[in-house]
Amino acid sequence: MDFWTLFPILLLFVLFFLKVPVAYSMIISSIVYFNFAPDSPNVAVMVQKMIAANSSFTYLAIPFFTCAGVVFGYAGITKRLLGLCEMLVGHLRGGMAQVNILLSALMGGLSGSANADAALQAKMLVPQMEKIGYSRSFSCAVTAASSCITPIIPPGIILILYASASEVSIARMFYAGYIPGAFITACMMVLTWWISKKRGYLPSRERRATGGEFAKALIDAIPALFVPFGLILGLRFGIFTPTEAGAICVLYSVIVGFFFYRELKLSDIPKIIHESVLNTAGIMFILAGAQAFSTYLTWERLPNIISEALISGISSPFIFLLVVNLILLVVGMFFDGGAAMILLAPLLVPAAQAIGVDLIHFGIVMSINLTIAGMTPPFGAMMFVATSITDTKIEDYTRDAIPYIILLIICLLILTNVPGIVMFLPNLLS
Repeated sequence: MDFWTLFPILLLFVLFFLKVPVAYSMIISSIVYFNFAPDSPNVAVMVQKMIAANSSFTYLAIPFFTCAGVVFGYAGITKRLLGLCEMLVGHLRGGMAQVNILLSALMGGLSGSANADAALQAKMLVPQMEKIGYSRSFSCAVTAASSCITPIIPPGIILILYASASEVSIARMFYAGYIPGAFITACMMVLTWWISKKRGYLPSRERRATGGEFAKALIDAIPALFVPFGLILGLRFGIFTPTEAGAICVLYSVIVGFFFYRELKLSDIPKIIHESVLNTAGIMFILAGAQAFSTYLTWERLPNIISEALISGISSPFIFLLVVNLILLVVGMFFDGGAAMILLAPLLVPAAQAIGVDLIHFGIVMSINLTIAGMTPPFGAMMFVATSITDTKIEDYTRDAIPYIILLIICLLILTNVPGIVMFLPNLLS
């Protein structure tokens, strides 16, 4: 490899360490390459690729689901889910921490964004947890760790990005996310119970909810719970496509907010549009930057080189997945999860396909891996979101986050090496 083959990658990491935003880092590295590298295409090719990427029909699902996640907060849906979680697990050791984890699982079918979930719960739950005796660093760590569940449960945006980059079915990716998401939720709740018992964190409720209390909370939350179940049914029976599902979610949440819960007001609409546009613009700008950098990678044939290197040195799918997991855990600490997915899926999918790994299973492994990296120091996105909102020191956060990072890696290894857990629903429903 010559100097210009590797220089954009080196420049990218230098910009990261200088704390240049990830989208700008990728675009600047790409512009330098296309302007100065010998025999590279004109920079206009890069711009065309960036525009084409954001014009994809598949990516239209992203603004829809992002908007739906914003509406849920204004419509009172999140509040009802919080009440249901409190009734279900508030009586357990570490009750409010358990509520934090379960709410992330239920929000997975709603917001689909780890950063959005971390921000919401850092604002809403961490102050309450502190008031009843939890340390701020533990509350922050639980919030960041539980937000790792959200993107895995449909309609996680990272699932859409992988499906688009690897040209697999979005519906099958959605089906594949439910059981791993539930499995990680259960494991995290067990760990939280153990830590809470050790530290003396008490339940948030004095007793288990009665049948009447639970029934009332469940009935109140049914309109919210219909979203993930409605997604499964609609996709399974071909009622709508994944992209159309996003638009339906927005419409449905507006109807629920106006007519069922009556908490959504006309005056909220400008704020919803403003938040949705800002959140979507951030994601799409990262996608454009990732596409620019991907154009450089493709021109230099780095996907082929990496794929051939992996295949020539590894013959076992088990070893291949182990190596990929190690690579992703390291790379994901420095990249935003969405950007990393767009960049790395084209690099790794050809090798996975050639060695006989199911691409749906591989997509879930990649998604979980990059999500874990998002809560891991030094540059994890959810870590920064949660610590900045709660004003928690990174070193304090890291100490309390380590048990959750270890647990998530163990869950990742189990789901990597037992593909039947991931593939059960896709094989059953497809």
